Amino acid sequence: MLIILQYFSIFLFSHRKKVLIYAPLLRNLFVLSEPFNIGNLTIKNRLIAAPMAGISDLPFRSLCYKYGAGLAFSEMFLANSQIWHTEQSKQKLANSQELGIKAVQIIGSDPDEMAKTAILNMKSGAELIDINMGCPAKKVNKNLAGSALLQYPKLVERILMSVVQAVDVPVTLKIRTGWNKANKNCLEIAQIAQKCGIKAITIHGRTRECLFKGFAEYDSIRQIKQYISIPVIANGDIIDPEKAEEVFQYTKADAIMIGRGALGRPWIFEDIAFYLQYGKFKSEKSIDEIKTIVLLHLKALHQYYGEKKGLQIARKHVIWYTQNYAGSDHFRRLFSVIDNANQQFDALEAFFQEIKF
Repeated sequence: MLIILQYFSIFLFSHRKKVLIYAPLLRNLFVLSEPFNIGNLTIKNRLIAAPMAGISDLPFRSLCYKYGAGLAFSEMFLANSQIWHTEQSKQKLANSQELGIKAVQIIGSDPDEMAKTAILNMKSGAELIDINMGCPAKKVNKNLAGSALLQYPKLVERILMSVVQAVDVPVTLKIRTGWNKANKNCLEIAQIAQKCGIKAITIHGRTRECLFKGFAEYDSIRQIKQYISIPVIANGDIIDPEKAEEVFQYTKADAIMIGRGALGRPWIFEDIAFYLQYGKFKSEKSIDEIKTIVLLHLKALHQYYGEKKGLQIARKHVIWYTQNYAGSDHFRRLFSVIDNANQQFDALEAFFQEIKF
């Protein structure tokens, strides 16, 4: 690698007019060509699929891994032992069929319960535990979980210490920039996290008060990167390759996390990687390629959940996959009332055949 760097240094020095063209390309190429570590885990690249409630199940994570994500987190697992016996909770545990690192996110507010939850997931095969202190949902915050915890740094420290000491796998943390604009304490929380042994931290560039309104800001993430040594992962409004490059370069983050940008487009990770490496957009997928992905996702959902729940889960994903096609409103209304798995497949086949011509 040193020889390669020296070669390109000579090349750039002797071809000054080309520096502006090639320098950003080479910088991104070097960064993406090397994996990074979270504790003792090697992450193959710096593009991460966010944990999203009701979305980041095994079928969705599998697609994210298949199409270029270096890491894909599960949806949040509640630190409530009274519901661990339910099928819903069992499905959120680490799965042997995972295509990549088994990373499970947990959420709660009691240090002991959080530790027990982390242990349960580790024993079930989780290779990485992420702690959710970023969820802005009212039903979560009213139980003093998610981003509500940012108001109580001492409790944050107790939870982090409890979980880190309980498990033998790396523990990471996901937060927002603060509870509200007047109380943006993400740097303080990040420093506490590092002190407690957290191995990486993800920051969503909004306060809890913002929910998902307005635009994410990245100054806070950039500042945190300057003050702590553990990997910093930038998150918020990264919905296309150009935004990914902008955030990556401005914040100097070690990695970027994509959430809503992957809805209906799980191949966004390979699109971003291609853009960062070559400085141009990857060719759009053909209708046939997209149809194959959607049908593959649909099949996986029915196999994973069974027909009844699979039908329900499939509806929202199909909405995301088809929302940008002209005239798709009528199709989505019809699809939302289909109550038979075979009919869902037939409807999608017909839809893609129609928009193809």
